[in-house]
Amino acid sequence: MKNYILPLAIVLSGIEIVKAQDYETIHRKMIVVDGHNDVIITSVLPGLDISQRLTVNHTDIPRLIEGGIDVQVFAVWSDDKKWKSGAFKHANDQIDALEKVLNRNPDKIELAKNSDDIERITKNEKVAALIGIEGGNMIEANIDYLEALYHRGARYMTLTWNYNLSWATAAAQEFKTTSQDGKGLSSLGKDVVRKMNKLGMMVDLSHVGEKTFYDVLDVATKPVLVSHSNAYKLTPHFRNLKDAQLEALKKNGGVVGVNFYSGFLDKNYEKRVKKLYKKQFGLQGDYTLSASDQYGILSVENKHIADVPLSLLLDHIDYLVQKIGIDHVAIGSDYDGIESTPRGLEDVSKLPNLTKALLKRGYDQSDLEKLMGLNFLRILKENEN
Repeated sequence: MKNYILPLAIVLSGIEIVKAQDYETIHRKMIVVDGHNDVIITSVLPGLDISQRLTVNHTDIPRLIEGGIDVQVFAVWSDDKKWKSGAFKHANDQIDALEKVLNRNPDKIELAKNSDDIERITKNEKVAALIGIEGGNMIEANIDYLEALYHRGARYMTLTWNYNLSWATAAAQEFKTTSQDGKGLSSLGKDVVRKMNKLGMMVDLSHVGEKTFYDVLDVATKPVLVSHSNAYKLTPHFRNLKDAQLEALKKNGGVVGVNFYSGFLDKNYEKRVKKLYKKQFGLQGDYTLSASDQYGILSVENKHIADVPLSLLLDHIDYLVQKIGIDHVAIGSDYDGIESTPRGLEDVSKLPNLTKALLKRGYDQSDLEKLMGLNFLRILKENEN
C-alpha cells in the first residue's frame, strides 16, 4: 500500500475549516448580549422597517438573528440641546415605537424586563429586547419620571449624555477644566442613584465625568454598568475609562462594555478621516463639517481605510481583561450611534467575527461566554429586586 502525504496547503485548509466551524458553533451556543444599540433613533423613529433587512445603518431584526445576538439593549436617547423640555415624552415616544416593532414581530423578538424573561425568551429562540435610557435629561429632574420609565421596561439609565444636568456632570464637560467646582452629583443626583438601586435599575456610567463617576460609587449599593466605553490608557478620549476608574469599577463588582467606535479605539481616527476627506474633495470640500460628517460622505473605499482594524478592539478587550479581570468586561457596541466600526464588524450580523478573533487571541470558551453575555447578565440579576 502506498503512503499518501497530503500537501501542506490542503492540511492547513482543513484546519481552517474546522476552526471556522468551531467559532460559529461556539458563538451560536453562547448567550450573546449587546449592551448598547441606537437603532431606535437612527431607523425606527425615522420610519424604517427594521422587521426587514435594510441596506442602510447597522441594525435590523434579520441581521440581529444572523449575528447570533440573543439579548439586545435598545437605547432611548435624546439630544439635551434639542430636548430642553419634553424629553420625558420623547423617551416614551421611543419606547412606544419600539413596542410597535415588537408587536409586529412576536415570533422573533420580545421585551424582557428581568432575568427570568431573558431566560424564557432566549429558550424560545427569540431575541430578548431590553431598554436602556441614554441620558438622565429624559427624567427632567423628576424621580417620578425615573420610576415611570422603569415600569415601562427601562433596566438601566446612563446618567448623562454629553451635557451637564442640574444633578450630574458629563465627561464631555468635566474634562474641560481641572477645577472641581460644580462637578459631580448634587443631592438630587444621589437620590436618583439610590432610587435606581431600590428599583433594580442599573446605573450606567458611560458618558459621565470622573467626579460623577466616583460620586456614584460612593453612593451605589449595587454593581454599576459602564455600557459603552473603552480604555483611556490605549486611547486617551474623555469617553474612555482611566486605570483608577477601572480599579474602582472592579472593586464595585461592575462591568464595562467595550465600544466599537473607531474614534474611541484609535486616537488618530479623526486625523485620518480629515486627511481622506481632503484627498477626496480637495478645494470642493466643506471643512466646517465635523469628522463624523466628513466620514459620512467619503467613498466606500475611503471609509474602509478610515475604519480601524479589528485588532485595535481586541487590544482594548485584552487591556481591560488584564486590568480588571475577565468577570468585568462585556460588549456595548454602540451600533447605529457611531459612524465607523472596526473592519469586520460593519453591522450587527458580523458579531461572530468577534468570537472568531477572540478565539485566535487565545480566549477559551468559558472566557468568551463571560465577555459576550454572562457578565452583563450577572450585574443585571444583581441589580434586580
